[in-house]
Amino acid sequence: MERWKNLTTIIMAGGKGERLFPLTRDKAKPAITFGGIYRIIDFTLSNCLNSGIRRIYVLTQYGSLSLDLHLRLHWNLMRPEFGEYLYSVPPQQITTNRWYRGTADSIYQNLFLLEQERPEHVLILSGDHVYKMDYGAMLDYHLAKDADLTVATVIVPREEGRAFGILHTAADGEVVEFLEKPKEPPPMPGHPDLALASMGVYVFKAEVLVQEVIRDAKNRASKHDFGMNIIPQMVGRKRVYAYPFGDPKSGAAYYWRDIGQLDAYFAAHQDLVGDQPVFDLFGDDWPIRGAVSHLPPAKCFGREHPVTVTDSLISAGCVLQEARVVRSVLSPGVRVARGAQVEEAVLWDGVRVGVGAKIRRAVIEDGVHIPPRFTIGYDPEADARLFTVTPGGVVVVPNNVILEAP
Repeated sequence: MERWKNLTTIIMAGGKGERLFPLTRDKAKPAITFGGIYRIIDFTLSNCLNSGIRRIYVLTQYGSLSLDLHLRLHWNLMRPEFGEYLYSVPPQQITTNRWYRGTADSIYQNLFLLEQERPEHVLILSGDHVYKMDYGAMLDYHLAKDADLTVATVIVPREEGRAFGILHTAADGEVVEFLEKPKEPPPMPGHPDLALASMGVYVFKAEVLVQEVIRDAKNRASKHDFGMNIIPQMVGRKRVYAYPFGDPKSGAAYYWRDIGQLDAYFAAHQDLVGDQPVFDLFGDDWPIRGAVSHLPPAKCFGREHPVTVTDSLISAGCVLQEARVVRSVLSPGVRVARGAQVEEAVLWDGVRVGVGAKIRRAVIEDGVHIPPRFTIGYDPEADARLFTVTPGGVVVVPNNVILEAP
């Protein structure tokens, strides 16, 4: 705690998540299910906890009830009597009478929090990314550089750079150019197929942050966004540095995923499964805290044919009867009936898969009942008539559908 006494941590969790629709139809993006027992925000919060940060503000807005309930039920572990807190903060409309217009505006509208705490530095995080990160190492880098702003960065394939803020840096790490979601992402020097992307993780000198968001708020032409406005306007005027998120010895990038699109959400789940997953949830050195379950252990049984589970994650309360499950993630309480097949799928809480049903490359929301012998992911035309189908061919089944047996 001593290390963080002059730091305020703010998690931005108010985004609408339109590119994840229908999963975000009635939920905040940080509150949607990920990896069976987690919500997306659990990864950022676990990073804070593992880094020793126990004083956190979560800025909410769209679909905030879903996120508030999760925080209250599963993250009610801070001790206010010791100066710890995890507060959910919806738009206060104190300085204005509007909702947040952008990431920078969300900070501007909550400047009273910084006025109360008077920190020296502010750590700003996103609540919708999946990764494991020690924020203490980034803070040490920020202090060593005497930076006004430090931006955490990760190396991405150049063709994916259109979705991120892209940085050019000098040899010492100082940022000399910042481009938000450029149509033609500039490559890293010496690496024509790679680009250096912002992770949406920032450490500011508090005084500089206050000055910059107030300055931005007066600009009517601004989008009031860190990537589009604040950071580009600071480059050249202030000391802005890039923090490389990777192995300090080898330089290899650590795992980080922005799962703001349906195909990215599905692909990130495939990163969790297998004998040697790309992103391992089982490391003891950096535990991820998820929803606490009081369900019984998962159960597998079959009299005539055995249950087959390959490269999958099966949560508590699941019941599999003579079924086949391959490279899939099953959330708590899922039931897969006799002869059913689930392949490369993400099933949320309480999904029921009927006798002989077949599911492939799909995301199915909580509580959906798949009728006997129903198929999903095998007939593109039929899937498109009933469900959302992503550009990558992933079928998304919302929880407000009623399916009829064929």
